[in-house]
Amino acid sequence: MSLSLPIPVIPDKEPKHTAWLGCLIEAETPAEVSTLIEMLLQSQPHCLKAKVLMLGHQEDPRFARTQPVDAEEITLAQEALRAADGVRIAADGKRYAMALLQPQQVVLLLTIAIEGSAKALLAKLDPYLQLGARQLRHTIKLVELYDSHSQLEYSDNLQRALFSISELSSSDVDMPDMLQEIHRIVSGLMYAENFFIVRYYAERDCMRFLYYADIQDEDKPETNRDMRLDDRRHTLTWYLLTRGEPLMGSNEQLQQQVNGPLQILGPDSDDWLGVPMLRNGQVHGALVVQSYGTGIVYSRDDLALLEFVGNHILTALERKESKDELERRVRQRTEELAELNRGLVQEVRERHRAERLQEALFQVAQLATADIDENTFYERVHAVVGRLLDAKNFFIALLSDDRTKLEFPYYMDAGMRHQLSRPVGRGLSEYVLRRGLPWSGTREDIMALTRAGEVVPHHIGEPSACWLGVPLKVDEAVIGLVAVQSYDAHGAYGAPEQELLSFVALQIANSIYRRRSAAALHQANLRLEHRVEERTRELRAEIARREQMQQQLHHQVMHDPLTGLPNRGYLRERLDRVLNRIRSDPSRRCALLYIDVDRFKVINDSLGHLAGDEFLKAVAVRLLTHVREPDMVARLSGDEFAILLENIENIDTATIIADRVLQAVATPLRISGKELEPSVSVGIACGDSSYLDADELIRDADMALYQAKQLGRKRFEVFDETLAKGMVDVLAMESELRKALRQNEFEPHFQPIFRLGDGKVMGYEALIRWNHPQRGLLRPSDFIKIAEDSGLIEAIDWRLFELSCRLLAQRGPGEAFITFNVSALHLRHTDFDVRILKMLERTSLAPSRLVTEVTEGALLDNPESVRAVLERLRSVGVGAALDDFGTGYSSLSYLHSLPLRMLKIDRAFVQELDKSGSSNSTTVVAAILALAHALNIQVIAEGIETQAQLDALVLMGCEMGQGYLLGSPAPMSHWIEP
Repeated sequence: MSLSLPIPVIPDKEPKHTAWLGCLIEAETPAEVSTLIEMLLQSQPHCLKAKVLMLGHQEDPRFARTQPVDAEEITLAQEALRAADGVRIAADGKRYAMALLQPQQVVLLLTIAIEGSAKALLAKLDPYLQLGARQLRHTIKLVELYDSHSQLEYSDNLQRALFSISELSSSDVDMPDMLQEIHRIVSGLMYAENFFIVRYYAERDCMRFLYYADIQDEDKPETNRDMRLDDRRHTLTWYLLTRGEPLMGSNEQLQQQVNGPLQILGPDSDDWLGVPMLRNGQVHGALVVQSYGTGIVYSRDDLALLEFVGNHILTALERKESKDELERRVRQRTEELAELNRGLVQEVRERHRAERLQEALFQVAQLATADIDENTFYERVHAVVGRLLDAKNFFIALLSDDRTKLEFPYYMDAGMRHQLSRPVGRGLSEYVLRRGLPWSGTREDIMALTRAGEVVPHHIGEPSACWLGVPLKVDEAVIGLVAVQSYDAHGAYGAPEQELLSFVALQIANSIYRRRSAAALHQANLRLEHRVEERTRELRAEIARREQMQQQLHHQVMHDPLTGLPNRGYLRERLDRVLNRIRSDPSRRCALLYIDVDRFKVINDSLGHLAGDEFLKAVAVRLLTHVREPDMVARLSGDEFAILLENIENIDTATIIADRVLQAVATPLRISGKELEPSVSVGIACGDSSYLDADELIRDADMALYQAKQLGRKRFEVFDETLAKGMVDVLAMESELRKALRQNEFEPHFQPIFRLGDGKVMGYEALIRWNHPQRGLLRPSDFIKIAEDSGLIEAIDWRLFELSCRLLAQRGPGEAFITFNVSALHLRHTDFDVRILKMLERTSLAPSRLVTEVTEGALLDNPESVRAVLERLRSVGVGAALDDFGTGYSSLSYLHSLPLRMLKIDRAFVQELDKSGSSNSTTVVAAILALAHALNIQVIAEGIETQAQLDALVLMGCEMGQGYLLGSPAPMSHWIEP
């Protein structure tokens, strides 16, 4: 028989049972309750033995029993569970089994002295047994609830650690900091106070401890030098590196695992766990954790986690070592070159001087065209010349317009700046001007010119030890000269100095000519002064407006500029204050409604961003009508809002307001001449004293919002623990995606693109498919969202790109081209074109057979950068196509400026062609075809599904098309087989 559920009536005439009931109430575990039931039965006459068997929890130590159980008793108990009345009597009539709790597989076994007396005994104690069974059921449920809570907590910690390790492996931190941070992360998942990392170099048969942290080991190994692997022979680290298999356990357990002599170095540990770091099956190092005197024992989960961490550490080590090796080779090569060039030191010096001369000449050429005033130009030229020759005494002289005076706009002598102007005479400057050729000489050469009557001594000034002058010429007419002089008897100017000064003279002459030409424009500039004054007034007005904007800066920092609502930062501060009050008064509750506008991107893409902004403002106004003080509405991002209810009695209050929000927003709205029926999805999280900060509550509300969107939008969902478990399922999908990348489970399917005139296949569009080992063939909609959120989408796309190009090159028919979609994420990389070309080289596909499809959204992200990338691809033959043409508000503006080979008419226009009253769509398609033909751009119509649509496109002269009418996506083998 089985126990009935109603609460039994307990007789009070047996005091000893009263004590037993008190013990039953205090019992907290299934084992304690079972023991009390056995004691009650064994205290009765004729009852030799009583046992409570929990067949469903035999392996759980919390249900462990001290009484031995034989196989016959287990068989008898199983038969009682299968019996209709829950009772089974052994063949000897003295052993009796009764199902105490059927779903939990709990059976009561009795051994009695008198055959047939069991029923009377059970009937007598039936009220107490019912209470015992009820208490046993409660304790089992408590154990199961505790297990569920522990599992959820572990999953959450594991999720956080996995995200941290993933971000750390791609960061730019230095190696020591990264290793220390990984130590901290591992310590958050397991006991890892004693932790070290060792690197193994198989080609040199040596190892190195890169990181070592141990609280008891005083003889720590050096982390900056290599050691021979044989020096650690028969140690645990040696076994890890040579066998490539993990080791775990106490010293005795480790001895059994290594199957050989074992040498223990350092203090004895309670438990030891080590895993090798592998790459393509080869050992490259190891990770080890150990515990001293803590009683901690590592599990298989700890082992798996440590193996995962090892893969990320190995990747970082290989990157750093590659860089160090490159730097070592550069140093080695530099030393070799230095040894070879020791005999060419003089030539190197000459070349160095030539490089300095070339740099100086380049700087002078730049100064000649720089937008600087004349005085600054002379000073900078003097500085450049002074770096190559002795030019402390440097001057520039210009002939006046009537050629009777010599003006010196720049004259530096003996460190002093002078302003000179004198009549043309018979000095060295006039000698150079008369001849129109450079001249250099020493004091003796100057005296020789004096004796020859070429110069007059009193026109020279203080005689210099050496002098060099070069004429300034414009169109062969001498307009002045540039000269340097030195009063040092050991100084001299030779051919190199004359060559340099000649080039400087050319640039000075060009600059003077340019500046004189600019003077002719001075009058025109005067006429512009009035306009400048007007512009000055405008600037002053602009400055006043900017000052006003600065006064509003604090408001803008904490508010959304479009709707005027508080922003995410304001909401977080407010929510933190509310949660602080709740922690001081745990009876209070708050609620956060996380709101997302459904299909807002469609409105933005169809009506334009201005209409989208008006739409958001209208939604904000409707949300404001459903809050009261001190509650608030905030805009968190583009189409996301939030409502904070600071004080609610229970969650029903939040759901009532959420329902009102859904109804209020759903009222039709007219934007840009279109009547829209907006809707929102709402996620609700109730805040209580268990929340530590605002981010936790926002996270839970966001999870509930995600659930509402997944269930069809236009609804609200309340957060509970099942949603948190759903996020772990997302992690499982991410893990499967990574595994799919490693095991090549992705494959491209190809949809043919036909020439509509004769039905010839011109090319294919490549579309990704996932051959999931359990779920079969998956379309992108089944996994793309998770791939994007986890950052795996780029790797999946590149796998599609390369497989598609290789299949087309190896098996594709004729000269058919291939197209695939390129997202804005790819186009943000400036080396996208380089990667495409390397991929084409690997796959042997001609560049002309590849067409990359971009959407208007990708163009809006960074138009100039995208245009540059597409231009570079076009220069080598790779074409570009504008996808979904006609759905954006600015598509036409891109056609004349982008290097497009094709554009694809969006299926929304094509699907209207076979409907009555589709004149607007027909007109749009015809206009697109005419515009494309005028710009010499090929056109592909997407989504052809009916013969009427095909006939209409052919009649309008559309060149190419694709759709389910012509061919569905399929593997390449489908299209090449007969």
